Amino acid sequence: MSTNTLPTALAEIVDDFQALTEPDRLQLLLEFSRGLPELPERLKDHPELLEQVVECQSPLFLTIESEKNPDGGARAYRLFFKAPQEAPTTRGFAGVLHEGLDGLTAEEILAVPDDMPELLGLTRAITPLRMRGMTAMLGRIKRKVAAASRLEH
Repeated sequence: MSTNTLPTALAEIVDDFQALTEPDRLQLLLEFSRGLPELPERLKDHPELLEQVVECQSPLFLTIESEKNPDGGARAYRLFFKAPQEAPTTRGFAGVLHEGLDGLTAEEILAVPDDMPELLGLTRAITPLRMRGMTAMLGRIKRKVAAASRLEH
């Protein structure tokens, strides 16, 4: 699969990973780990608003919110993640998905192929269980976006 089927920001991230050697890909994943935004205050004290991705080896929680488009276009979806600092791989995957998908429409997010995490070229560097965790994160985001977009129509 080529990156031209991905949303622009996600395609650029995948291209960045693919341009690197395996050790450098792990370093880039760590950079995404450090760049994952903290939860906004309104979510920090409300764990019931977050859903755990149980397939992840480390505790990872996420939620989405939709925003009205000011010009009346399709709603945009915001992604929020909570993952411990001591789980850099999980945080890195969340960071990739946040940077690549945050603010996109339901149509754009739902069009991302389920096997997109494999495009990062980390399958030999990271355990299959961790790769399944990222695939599960993407699946959970897509499921939540699909459900929210159905409710809004």
